[in-house]
Amino acid sequence: MTDMNPDSPPRSSGSGRRSLVVGGVALAAIALAGGAAFSLRRLALDPHDAEALEVFHQHTWEDAQGRRFDARALKGQPMLLNFWATWCPPCVEEMPELGALQRDFASAGLRVVGIGVDTAARIAVFETRISLGYPLLVAGGAGAELGRRLGNASGALPFTIVVDRQGRIRDRILGRFSLPRLEARVREVVA
Repeated sequence: MTDMNPDSPPRSSGSGRRSLVVGGVALAAIALAGGAAFSLRRLALDPHDAEALEVFHQHTWEDAQGRRFDARALKGQPMLLNFWATWCPPCVEEMPELGALQRDFASAGLRVVGIGVDTAARIAVFETRISLGYPLLVAGGAGAELGRRLGNASGALPFTIVVDRQGRIRDRILGRFSLPRLEARVREVVA
């Protein structure tokens, strides 16, 4: 379409391309800034994460034998919290790897904790078949709710979070984790 006003300067197709380039650069800058903000937010102490972790630390947890577990003792330590259930095949599949991470990084302060969204009876039977080297807590519905508060909106299992010494969630993994990715995060939080 041509401009019918004889006083307006002629338009060239170059100015349209220039506008697209400038617009593209502006969008890229916004995307980079947004990515940086997301990255900083991921490492910031989110008030909702802090509240949810406080629920974990203050709750009276028990294992399948009814022994109390003092989660307050874990404050200031790097943690890997794994939400699981005995009826969840990918949960059970990844548990020996979590046990190996606990053994490999225990001297650096890592604490792996299994939060069973299951019954004490089922967890007790499960523990007779396998020794993992980390505590398996009985959480039932409270575990599912804690998982939601920690970012698992779907309630799916397994769900794993990695927490650094400052109480920041450094990673959330929904579903079967990739061991190299998880080990890299663990190395970051124990450093």
